[in-house]
Amino acid sequence: MYTVKEVAEKLNFTEHTIRFYTDRGLVPGLQRDKNNIRLFDDSAVDWLECVKCLKECGMSIDSIKNYIDLCQQGDSTVPDRYEIILEQSKHAFSQLEEAKQRAKYMERKLKHYSDIIQQGIPDDTNPENWEKNRCR
Repeated sequence: MYTVKEVAEKLNFTEHTIRFYTDRGLVPGLQRDKNNIRLFDDSAVDWLECVKCLKECGMSIDSIKNYIDLCQQGDSTVPDRYEIILEQSKHAFSQLEEAKQRAKYMERKLKHYSDIIQQGIPDDTNPENWEKNRCR
């Protein structure tokens, strides 16, 4: 059995995060001692690792709770869980495309600044120098 502190260290969470997740019902079968102190077995740690992964993928706490509830209902909910992961995957790939566009923009900006520095051309990146309000 592990304490909140031990689990927090093991998963690189804060103790507050562990308590928050357990209070939100994201750790099925969480045990407590006679003083109502949270105790974590390996299964509880596995649930928290699952929560961590889903949260890192951008899933909301409410969606994670729904996913966990479905997991507990067994194999009959596999299609529902598939749909949840599919939708989250679509969202993640959309974010990836947006990130790629931002990275391309930053590459263009870096090249332009490099050209300004190396070629001594006028700085047209400063909004104070713009004839019209436009983003360079």
